[in-house]
Amino acid sequence: MSKNINTPGHSPKLTKTHKLSIAGVAALGAAALAFSVAPANSATITTDAAASPQVAYSEQPIKDVKASVTDQLAGAALKDQAIAAKKAAEAAAKKKAADEVAKKKAAEAAAAKKKAAAEAAAKKKAAAERAKAQAASRSAQRVTVQTVAVKTYANNLDGWIHQSLDIMAKKGIPGTYNGLYRNIMRESTGNPNAINGWDINAQNGTPSIGLLQVIQPTFNAYHVSGTSMNIYDPVANITAAANYAADKYGSIDNVNSAY
Repeated sequence: MSKNINTPGHSPKLTKTHKLSIAGVAALGAAALAFSVAPANSATITTDAAASPQVAYSEQPIKDVKASVTDQLAGAALKDQAIAAKKAAEAAAKKKAADEVAKKKAAEAAAAKKKAAAEAAAKKKAAAERAKAQAASRSAQRVTVQTVAVKTYANNLDGWIHQSLDIMAKKGIPGTYNGLYRNIMRESTGNPNAINGWDINAQNGTPSIGLLQVIQPTFNAYHVSGTSMNIYDPVANITAAANYAADKYGSIDNVNSAY
C-alpha cells in the first residue's frame, strides 16, 4: 500500500515564487490568495493518480498582485516626481521673484545715483555761475586807483599865490597871478602878518590884516571852504580877498587901489 502523501492539517510545500508572491500580498494587503486543500480526514489514499485529490493553486492572483505592486510603485514614483517638480517650480518662482526685487533695487539705486550726480552737477554749475557773476560785479565796481602825485607848494609868496589860484579855479573864482601879486605888493609888500592900525577900519576897531589887508568881517563873509579860518593864513587871506573882489569888482585883476 502506498504512503499517504497528504498529512492531515498540512498543505503541500510552496515554491520560492509562491512564497514571495504571498509575502507581497500580506505586506501590501492588496490581494487575496485563493487556494483549496483536500479533506484532511481521509484515512488512506490509493496510488491511483486519478483518485488522489491534489492541492490546486491559481496563478491569476499572483499576476494581480504583481500588477498592483507595479502600479503602486509607478504611482509613488509619479508622486515623487510631482513633488520634486512642484518644489523646483516653487524654487524657480522664488528665484525669479528675488531676481526681480534685486533688479528693481539695482534700477532704483542707479536712478538715485544718476539723480544725485545731476543735482551735484547742477549745484556745481550754479556755484560757478554765481562766482562768475560776483567776479564780474566786483570787476565792474572796482575803481581804478590812480596814483596822483600830491602837488606841493613853496612856503613863500609865490607858493601861496599858486595854491590860492588852484583853489580859486576849483571854486570858480576869477583872478590871475599878476592881479594877485600886484595887489599884494601894494597892500602888504608880501607880509602875511601886516596890520593897518591907522586907517578908518582900524579906527572902527577892525584893522585890515594880512597879505591883501582884509578886515575880519569881510574875511568871515567871503571865506572859502577848504582853507583855514585863520585870517593870518596866507592862502586863506588871498582866497577870501579874491572872492570878495570877484563879488564887488568882477575880479581881483580889476582892483588897482584900496578896495
